[in-house]
Amino acid sequence: MTIRIACLQLDIAFGDPQTNEQQAETAVQSAANEGADIVVLPELWTTGYDLTRLDEIADDDAGRAKAFASRLAQTYGVHFVAGSVAKKTAAGVTNTMIVADRSGQIVSEYSKLHLFQLMDEHLYLQPGNAPGLFSLDGLSCAGVICYDIRFPEWIRVHALAGAEALFVVAEWPLPRLHHWRTLLMARAIENQCYVIACNRAGSDPNNDFAGHSLVIDPWGEIIAEADEKPGVLLADIDPALVKQVRARIPVFADRRPRDYDEAAKKFFKTY
Repeated sequence: MTIRIACLQLDIAFGDPQTNEQQAETAVQSAANEGADIVVLPELWTTGYDLTRLDEIADDDAGRAKAFASRLAQTYGVHFVAGSVAKKTAAGVTNTMIVADRSGQIVSEYSKLHLFQLMDEHLYLQPGNAPGLFSLDGLSCAGVICYDIRFPEWIRVHALAGAEALFVVAEWPLPRLHHWRTLLMARAIENQCYVIACNRAGSDPNNDFAGHSLVIDPWGEIIAEADEKPGVLLADIDPALVKQVRARIPVFADRRPRDYDEAAKKFFKTY
């Protein structure tokens, strides 16, 4: 049984949640009309990287984003990986992914673990501390955010927990497009899973963004790729392929974690 994925590659209005909600809903409706089962939004899609105004525009406990995701999931009958938003908490603001199933239930919240200093995230955001695991219609999934893909050990945590599909939401800059594509293909190959990566398009006052949302299969083959312009990227995935690939090359069975631990102990003892 195949699952139709829709990545909504939006040009995000800087610091304008209302405008972004309106364009997101239009894109979700378009994706649903194309038969999408799972719809994905990019990172910080409500505000963009308007970090200096987060005290004004961050979402209290992500309540507005969760209500929005729940409503759209029910209205259009789709599972909704609703990108990430600036979530205001008592401890500070986190960059948090919201996932709603087609019944409207919020099934996951994941806060970005690795903060990207080149875009000043560490000055305005707090890191998360828990993995982004969830399930949609029996598909074991994981969600991570942008810079997280540079940390293969973090992605492997999710694969070892059974993730068959890795959802990546991002605002990845255009100058590092080559890194974006290469890292995503590597994460798919080494974890033998689907990678569904939704990036934003367009620009903000400080950055030009790469677009090029991708859907990659467990062999590392690109199924579908967007260009740099806003749009909806559609692709069909077959979860059965994950099991086939993992049986063909038994990477997980052949791991040697005890030896890795011993080598690490020796290294750190010496250095």
